[in-house]
Amino acid sequence: MGRRQILAMFAMGLILCIISLAFGGEAQIPTNSSLPWWAWPLILFGFTFVLGIVAVLGGVGGGVLYVPIVGGFFPFNLDFVRGAGLFTALTGALSAGPGLLRRGLADLRLAIPLSVVTSVGAIVGAMIGLALPKNLVNTLLGVTILGIMIIMLRAKKSEFPEVKGPDPIAKALGIGGIYVEPSLGKEIHWTVHRTPIALVLFAIIGILGGMFGLGAGWANVPVLNLLMGVPLKVAVSTSVFLLSITTSAAFIYLNSGAISPMIVIPSIIGIMLGAVVGVKILEVARPKVIRIMVLGLLFLSGLRALLKGLGIWN
Repeated sequence: MGRRQILAMFAMGLILCIISLAFGGEAQIPTNSSLPWWAWPLILFGFTFVLGIVAVLGGVGGGVLYVPIVGGFFPFNLDFVRGAGLFTALTGALSAGPGLLRRGLADLRLAIPLSVVTSVGAIVGAMIGLALPKNLVNTLLGVTILGIMIIMLRAKKSEFPEVKGPDPIAKALGIGGIYVEPSLGKEIHWTVHRTPIALVLFAIIGILGGMFGLGAGWANVPVLNLLMGVPLKVAVSTSVFLLSITTSAAFIYLNSGAISPMIVIPSIIGIMLGAVVGVKILEVARPKVIRIMVLGLLFLSGLRALLKGLGIWN
């Protein structure tokens, strides 16, 4: 995609963001806001454009950065922010999932059983999140984000984990496969183990994702790769495909009226455009610098959400 096409897409996105202002967003901005209500969606569009770039470079889903930062620093109701976060995660996953399946990187036999428990957990989590007081949700969100930061800081990546053989559940479901690794020029045969533990963990991941609108890419990959023994490339690809199924909690927010076009439209367009640019920058970016930047953002946004929930920093 050339520079002119990217600029044209950016201009179109800006126009759509302006159109989204017609959906009555004024009532969703507190009266004590220092800026006019219509300025916030435009700022959100610019922010999510940058966020889309950072998400690609950092190898994290946009949702895990979107909800704590927008919820902490924008004057939007947290329920609307969590709903928008799930829809941004859903949009990115739907656009990437089919291509990953065609290339044989995302595995359907692996994704289906995990998606069932995660989807149920996400729906339960969404209902819990909508019922809890906002200050408690902010506090729990802050603790969760800081926990994610620690997991990302400590997690090790294993390109090709060693699995001696499938466990009984994996064997019964036929989970395993073959994919071609271009860097090695050969086929990689893989299978999984510890499936029962993984099913429990994916249910918990679904509840957390539904409660906070985070998506679940931050947790899917470590469980798939480090616990189940899925090769890293297959784990990442299957995680993306899983998001297209397991963000079912988004429709709980939609049914509860916690979806605002004024927030969702700029967010989706901004992150998608940013991701296009991020893919190009990825070729020359230094991964270590980007990783430090992502961890720093998670720390600041997690701390902000925690202090906001505790009433220390409003």
